[in-house]
Amino acid sequence: MIKILGFILTIGGMIGLIMGVLGVFGSMETGLSPWALIILGVVFFFAGIGLLKYRKDTDTIDAENN
Repeated sequence: MIKILGFILTIGGMIGLIMGVLGVFGSMETGLSPWALIILGVVFFFAGIGLLKYRKDTDTIDAENN
């Protein structure tokens, strides 16, 4: 589950970065500020990469923690 969330955040961050950079250079007009899209894209991208790198994806429940 954690890896799926990390993958979604990474893809969303990449989309935000691409839309923001295209908005800054004037070839794409969105309803939002392009700098806001760049900042959100960077945050989501690094959050997703961090989840993919450092979290274990286990669906098992330890008997010790119950």
